[in-house]
Amino acid sequence: MAEQLVINATGDVAPCRPDPGSMFAELGGAFDADCVFGQMECVLSDRGSPAPNARLPMRSPPSIAANLASAGFDVMSVAGNHAMDFGGDALCDTVDHLREAGIVACGGGANLAQARKPAMLERGGRKLAFLAYSSILPAGYAAENNRPGCAPLRAHTLYEQVEPDQPGTDPRIHTYADENDLAALLEDIRIAREGADHVFVSMHWGIHFVRAKLADYQRAVGRQIIDAGADAVIGHHPHLLKPIEFHRGRPIIHSLGNFAIEQPSAYMANIEQTQGYKEVTRTSAGWKPKEKYMLPEETRHTAVASLQPGVDGCRLSLIPFRIDDDCVPCRLDKNSPEFADFTEYLTAITRETGIATNIADTGDGMLELSSA
Repeated sequence: MAEQLVINATGDVAPCRPDPGSMFAELGGAFDADCVFGQMECVLSDRGSPAPNARLPMRSPPSIAANLASAGFDVMSVAGNHAMDFGGDALCDTVDHLREAGIVACGGGANLAQARKPAMLERGGRKLAFLAYSSILPAGYAAENNRPGCAPLRAHTLYEQVEPDQPGTDPRIHTYADENDLAALLEDIRIAREGADHVFVSMHWGIHFVRAKLADYQRAVGRQIIDAGADAVIGHHPHLLKPIEFHRGRPIIHSLGNFAIEQPSAYMANIEQTQGYKEVTRTSAGWKPKEKYMLPEETRHTAVASLQPGVDGCRLSLIPFRIDDDCVPCRLDKNSPEFADFTEYLTAITRETGIATNIADTGDGMLELSSA
């Protein structure tokens, strides 16, 4: 029997401080795995100017790539709604700087073909393929045949008036994936599967800062990704931990939330005065613009997802963390009140969404998740 592989994955990563390595000081062995995957939320470059439609332009020094490698990252997605905040050159710089540091990038590049190309690694004699796509796409952020950007999985929104005789009442919101983007994504998985033993798909998607809620397209696309041959879906973007479901014994992680990422104010002074801030804070309560940790308290919940792919499915365990006031993710002691809070939160949002997933405390500081 082949030796069991362990692939660990985190949520959003974007250090921007004089001592970026400090953000990884409290991992507590959570990166002890055959491969570590993360979502690169900002660009690493000293080139470019903020895009006119970038709501929060995020850029960090190129030297941070070395800190990410030292922390233990092996592969990172660059597909997201900040990928083109400073233009195509900055995105390509990010891919180059990560590669020079020994980290393979996926999900973005100089053109659509590069953005759709999987990151390939070999561990324990088995080949691993990582693909990444974004559904959160400001205008001009999707890669094209001759233009930089990230691999797109565009989604469309339909508003249904549920009470036609009651003007002004809230509509029912439907979302669905663009059929051409989805067909390309599923074909990418099939091709990757031909040359890899295991395929992992990262999705930048979903509804940000709204507790538990999932968009229609997420659940439909997640199942299709698994049906096409992926071992797991690893979700990002909402800045919140979201429910996890299983399909054919394989996990669909809708969002791991933040991980090692700065507060928005680190990238934009006086952000609370911007229109973008006023819009996003209407979606959720608990913002504290004058405090060191300005985000809502529930954004502190995060985890490292530990994936063990096999022939008949993919085992998933979570290593719970809590983000402190300095934006450092701190691994939780199994006997701490914070560990119990994390478990309660994950259980509650799973129940609220109507997803049937078993969440079991293994007694060793981890939670094991499985199909109900």
